[in-house]
Amino acid sequence: MKRLFFAVLALCLCVALRAEVKLAPLFTDNMVLQQNADVRFWGTARAGARVTLLTSWDKARYVAPVSKDGSWSLSLRTPSWGGPYTVSVSDGKGSPVVLENVLIGDVWLCGGQSNMEMAIEKNVTGMVRTLAEASSHTGVRIFHVNNTTALEPSSVLNVRHGGWNTCDENTIRDFSAAGYYFGIELNEKLGVPIGLIESCWGGTLAEAWTSAGSLETMPYFRDAVKRISELPSSAAERDALFRADVERWEKEVRAKDPGFKSGWATVDYDDSSWDALQAPGTVESQGLPHIKGFMWMRKTVDIPQSWAGRELTLGLSMIDDNDFAFFNGECIGHTEGWMARRQYKVPASAVTAGKAVIAVRVMDTGGDGGIHGRADWMNLSCGMETMSLAGEWKYRRAMSLRGIPLFPINVSSDPNTPTALYNAMIYPLIQFPIKGAIWYQGEANVGRAEQYQTLLPLMINDWRRSWGYCFPFYIAQLANYMTPQTEAEESSWAALREAQLMVSQTMEDTGLAVLIDIGEARDIHPKNKVDVGKRLAYNALALTYGLPVQYSGPIYKSHAIEGSAIRVRFDFASGLCSLGGDDGAGVAAAGAAGAGGAGLGGFDGAPAGPDGFYIAGVDRVFHKAAAVIDGETVVVSSPEVAFPVAVRYGWADNPHCTLYNGAGLPASPFRTDGWY
Repeated sequence: MKRLFFAVLALCLCVALRAEVKLAPLFTDNMVLQQNADVRFWGTARAGARVTLLTSWDKARYVAPVSKDGSWSLSLRTPSWGGPYTVSVSDGKGSPVVLENVLIGDVWLCGGQSNMEMAIEKNVTGMVRTLAEASSHTGVRIFHVNNTTALEPSSVLNVRHGGWNTCDENTIRDFSAAGYYFGIELNEKLGVPIGLIESCWGGTLAEAWTSAGSLETMPYFRDAVKRISELPSSAAERDALFRADVERWEKEVRAKDPGFKSGWATVDYDDSSWDALQAPGTVESQGLPHIKGFMWMRKTVDIPQSWAGRELTLGLSMIDDNDFAFFNGECIGHTEGWMARRQYKVPASAVTAGKAVIAVRVMDTGGDGGIHGRADWMNLSCGMETMSLAGEWKYRRAMSLRGIPLFPINVSSDPNTPTALYNAMIYPLIQFPIKGAIWYQGEANVGRAEQYQTLLPLMINDWRRSWGYCFPFYIAQLANYMTPQTEAEESSWAALREAQLMVSQTMEDTGLAVLIDIGEARDIHPKNKVDVGKRLAYNALALTYGLPVQYSGPIYKSHAIEGSAIRVRFDFASGLCSLGGDDGAGVAAAGAAGAGGAGLGGFDGAPAGPDGFYIAGVDRVFHKAAAVIDGETVVVSSPEVAFPVAVRYGWADNPHCTLYNGAGLPASPFRTDGWY
């Protein structure tokens, strides 16, 4: 009995001696603090107490009172990079909180959508070696913000894995591959400790990462920001409003959609007159026009006797933009978001042996449309047995969006609600000094490229204003994607890349990593994230740190009409060459042509040069062009264009571009016209 008494007493004493002071989630073991900066620490403690913070790098003592609500904060000045150090925090009661293995260096924020979020464990190029070598990168630390939304700026920061972590085979697995390769490149070249904060979310819009105060300055978003501010504070009330909005919307759509009125989802409906398409695969990638409205897709399958009366799982990969899924006429699910993976449960009561029909009502609001993504995500499964659904489906257009209101947004949880991600995943960070930011986003804003020319600078200035200073901001330009280009085309992806280029050219302390050569036709998430991280790092090394690093491929500068040809001049054109095309034939052609060898009549009969150029006359019809490198210029011509007035390069969703400079960096896509 005495032993039990003393054990309980010892436990009580331990609890009593435990420190009451708590730190915000940004302050943990293994953290990196921004060098030469005023760094604010904050947290909670006993009301009325005094918090004392001790730093091992300067043996200084910092003291702050604890307010009545239990909050405290204090600021200290960090020295130049170094470490490891310790930071000790106490409120005078019990043992202090001691943060170990603290480094001082440069902190970079890694933001954007799924291509920044894409983790190392997602089979990125060099994954095995990257994991094996992770523990050797002792000067790189990682911090992962969890995906969270908020309708107003929140001081609560939701973090993953307990805060800051050192790099090893396990900790880096779910971290941003692009961000990680950026960080190790900086650390290796500078020797400075690098802290990486990942705050990104797949499939999200730029406006979700922007504050209400900035967004409401754009007329396009003003009403949305106002509606959000007027929503009830109760989550239950907001959900009820959303459900009511969805019911009203669906009632209106069902009244007009022939698919509902004529039973296109039922087993007995005759779809023999419908056209066929392949899934996964967007309609545009198969030579079909944009949907911009509603389309129905059907596939007939044979259910084995052994599956009858058992629950099934239906996988439909990803659908642009949203869908309602049906099994034998019964609606089994609905999903919003073009990057969300679709998986639905088919109730056992609906499963009978024999013929069954899977139907999908697809709604597309612009850009690409239809089922896309991975073929192995398209299946019908029962336990461990799986039936592939990839391949031929029947489809039929139903109606346009004209006269139909936009689908309601559940602002309580939808990450694409304007301001929602700024409030939850950026605002809680703004008291923590950073060196700069890297940004890989834009896929979700394809289709609004002209607006993006204003929206992205607005967001960048918004973040800089939030932190209180102008930090460097480096942009990953969208990679090539979808059907490879074979002829001149209009492209919303090219227009978005143009917007990104324009922002990098017009805003201070920004730069661009061109990725037009590393994309994949069938995967919006290219596996090569090594070059993404390195090219972003080249910008930082040259423009932020002042190192003599080649950081940009050729960038369009000007052009001049010379008879039936157009001569294009570039910045960053030293060593201009053609790579990945005709074994560098463009370089040989340039040498043969000489400084003026082109003449004014074009380059008919000259060896093939860099691919990706198209040229147009006054009729605005573009033709594939012959291009020859002449020193630090490219001369472009076509026998089909006698008097050219405009040139485009890489102007497609997935162009074949082969123009590089001597540093091996690709030229950015561009156009000299503004016709469309």
